[in-house]
Amino acid sequence: MDHRKEELEKKRAKLAELRRQREERKRVTMQTQEQQPASSAKADAQDINDLVDSLVGDRPRAPASPLSTGTPGIMSRETSGMGRDRSISVATSAAGTQMGSPVSRAMTPAGTMTATVGGGNLLGPRALPEFKTCDFVVFDFPPKERVVYNKEVQTTDSMDMTDTSGLVGEEEIERRVKELRDSDERARVAREEERARREAEARAKESEIKRLTDEQRARILESSDFAAFVDQKSRVMERALDADYDVMVDYTLGAAGSGSESGGEIMKLAMAFHSEKASRNRAVMDLAWSLRFPELVAAAYNRNPMAPNEPDGVVAVWNTHLRDRPEFVFHAPSDVLCVSFSDFNPNIVVGGAYSGQILLWDTRAKAQPVLKTPLTSGGHTHPVYSLKVVGSTNAHQLISASTDGLVCAWQLDMLAQPQETIELTHPAHLRTDEVSVTCLDFADNETTAFIVGTAEGAAYHVNRYDRAGCKAGLNGFDSYRAHTAPINSLNFHPPIASDFADLFLTTSSDWTTRLWRARPAAKPASGMPADIRPLHVFDAFEDYVYDARWSPVHPAVFASADGAGRLALWNLNQDMELPVQAIASGRALNKLAWDRPGRRIAAGGADGVVSVYDVGDLSAPRPEDHAQFARTVSSLGA
Repeated sequence: MDHRKEELEKKRAKLAELRRQREERKRVTMQTQEQQPASSAKADAQDINDLVDSLVGDRPRAPASPLSTGTPGIMSRETSGMGRDRSISVATSAAGTQMGSPVSRAMTPAGTMTATVGGGNLLGPRALPEFKTCDFVVFDFPPKERVVYNKEVQTTDSMDMTDTSGLVGEEEIERRVKELRDSDERARVAREEERARREAEARAKESEIKRLTDEQRARILESSDFAAFVDQKSRVMERALDADYDVMVDYTLGAAGSGSESGGEIMKLAMAFHSEKASRNRAVMDLAWSLRFPELVAAAYNRNPMAPNEPDGVVAVWNTHLRDRPEFVFHAPSDVLCVSFSDFNPNIVVGGAYSGQILLWDTRAKAQPVLKTPLTSGGHTHPVYSLKVVGSTNAHQLISASTDGLVCAWQLDMLAQPQETIELTHPAHLRTDEVSVTCLDFADNETTAFIVGTAEGAAYHVNRYDRAGCKAGLNGFDSYRAHTAPINSLNFHPPIASDFADLFLTTSSDWTTRLWRARPAAKPASGMPADIRPLHVFDAFEDYVYDARWSPVHPAVFASADGAGRLALWNLNQDMELPVQAIASGRALNKLAWDRPGRRIAAGGADGVVSVYDVGDLSAPRPEDHAQFARTVSSLGA
């Protein structure tokens, strides 16, 4: 195809050259004719007359006149056609003025036409013609090219058009193929060289070290984007380095990994979280594990009296794979007394403040709360010590209670005012009818009724709505009255089995923990006040008992924390009087929280340290534990 294109280009160039030469000739001819003076034209006419005189002899001349008037005249014409020039000279004369006389013409031996009128000779001795010259422009038009189409051949032949035979030899084909291959190879080599050159230039640029000035370095280090980038990426690296994996393990040895297992029947400290910036001189007020991310635990802190310029309340979200600093730190305008993850949105963290505000933080936002309740009489105006998110994925609410006896139900996306408000009052109180709520909890699959613990040491049943036999609000007739000091925590049995859904634990500052069976919520209240007695009292404590939590996997196991700093693990199937394991931390423990798998317990102390203990197989249930615990509870109820 390239050879065919070259031939066509040569033919086009040849045609263009022919056209240019023809135009040049025309231009030269016209310039020559324009430059000839008038005298030259007269000289040409005189030469023609002399030629005619030499042919016909010397005769007197008469003025020339057209043939129609009887005056003799001479005409000369030049014609051109198909590239050949021809010249024809005609001499005519008219003698006499006789109109209508016959005119006869005859050619002289010299080739001159002689015309006679009325039988007389027009070219007589006294009627010689006078010749004139006329200029004509000659145009040379090439003949129209004739195009012939052959219906049998419709493609362009790549063979040489100059080859009359129409065939190309095998050697010519091999030569052309070789040329094409050589050209392709040269192009490939050129591309490779260009690519290598560009890569070398890029490596040279990368090898050059860019030196920053002190001002540029300081500007980068002080920028918020750089600080956020370093903080995020360093957390990722620390989490990766914290992975508990022995890279030197030898898999060819049969018992290589038997000694590295952390299970067993011993509870031991796995890790401790403390930050000089976030938790220094602060006490842990509450703990909560995340449902979606089981490695995250949130800790609520009160104010730091030694740092008045720092935020009064802090919530730190710790990661078990990031031990040196918290994953997130949230600030609050007041002490944070309780905290909880939303089970329906893993990015939402909710807290209750000492000022009575409900605060909502988002892990995708900054440290300040994204929503909070106003400090008005429409919501809480006293400290909020307990809150819980209840409901389903598409319909859930936040239930909170404060020490002024007010219970509110909130929508998490609208905290301007509560959706429901229940004022808890008890007319039998001596000084005031207000009920100071210190804790609350819902039974499994229950959203309309719950139990609250109060500062007077009694627990009460509360209905959110009116139902048969009882009204909405506090049921003052049936009270769980046994503690002689404020109730610090209340916890229902987890949804392991429906047989134990009505069991709950309470802890108090009277150095005891008590086991209760809740009265059915649908049962009408009695007409006379009645005190419900506990199933069992655990009194093996030497200080205030601040918290007790059921194991999420074992039906008979719960953990307790007291002011003496002792973390105790109880198994009611083995012993009802003493814990099966206990660890003394040396500081007061305020709150406990089990992780979702039930393998670890987080304990928060008065010194701001969050300790995570590995319980090993102590909380792993056996097949017979469920039936055995049912028998134990039945024996207690008897």
